[in-house]
Amino acid sequence: MLGSLQKMTTQLAETAMYQLPVGDAALALNPLIGQSIQLRYSGQIFCVHCQKKTSKSFNQGYCYPCFSKLAQCDMCIMKPETCHYAAGTCREPAWGEQFCFQPHVVYLANSSGIKVGITRQSQIPTRWVDQGAVQALPVFQVASRHVSGLVEVALAKHVSDKTSWQQMLKNNVQSLDLPILRDELLAKCADDLAVITQRFGADAIRFLADADPVQIAYPVQHYPNKIKSFNLDKDSLVSGVLQGIKGQYLLLDTGVINIRKYTGYEVEVIVEAG
Repeated sequence: MLGSLQKMTTQLAETAMYQLPVGDAALALNPLIGQSIQLRYSGQIFCVHCQKKTSKSFNQGYCYPCFSKLAQCDMCIMKPETCHYAAGTCREPAWGEQFCFQPHVVYLANSSGIKVGITRQSQIPTRWVDQGAVQALPVFQVASRHVSGLVEVALAKHVSDKTSWQQMLKNNVQSLDLPILRDELLAKCADDLAVITQRFGADAIRFLADADPVQIAYPVQHYPNKIKSFNLDKDSLVSGVLQGIKGQYLLLDTGVINIRKYTGYEVEVIVEAG
């Protein structure tokens, strides 16, 4: 199977289900756990937006011209509290209206400890699986990405907005009582949240009081004790026994690889008959 990699697609079930898109095909990964696989990088990268060949990937799969001009590559995607649509300086206002002005969810998750995050409502629970979260709890539904970013910043004054990917992959994660932590956090953030509500209106933020925590299990036979990360730019061959999948990582007995990091890389995937 040869083609450009895309981030793994997921489905939440009793155990998270994964498929690896390779070009126009998709490889079901869960049945391959325990088998030997190879990923051979051809040396070619194709932009995920314009499909043109590029010598270097920017922002996980874009060529430099697309990276430079597309709103989806702007810093405000990573830091939505800096949204500049209202100032009239959005690179693609029509795209921003479609992508950013739709319901978003502010949530708490437990990937390597408690963290706050945001995602489009349509990306739940995909976002949590992509992060390797073992628990997640929606806290607010908000009217736009900009507002979700402001709420996230308020909550991030008291909890992290980052995941330690090494600890996530080692599964060094303790179970948390997310509803109790949520209530404690909201008490600390009450003044900041009131300011946001006053600015954008009472309908801009809706507290999801009845949301239940979500538990997520991953198809992993063995978690690594030490993390060795593969780099396709330095070594074009990745091979080993697939021991598990978590977040966007393949866990091999020889090391781990972040599939999303190599979006657009042309790779041949070989499954050795076992």
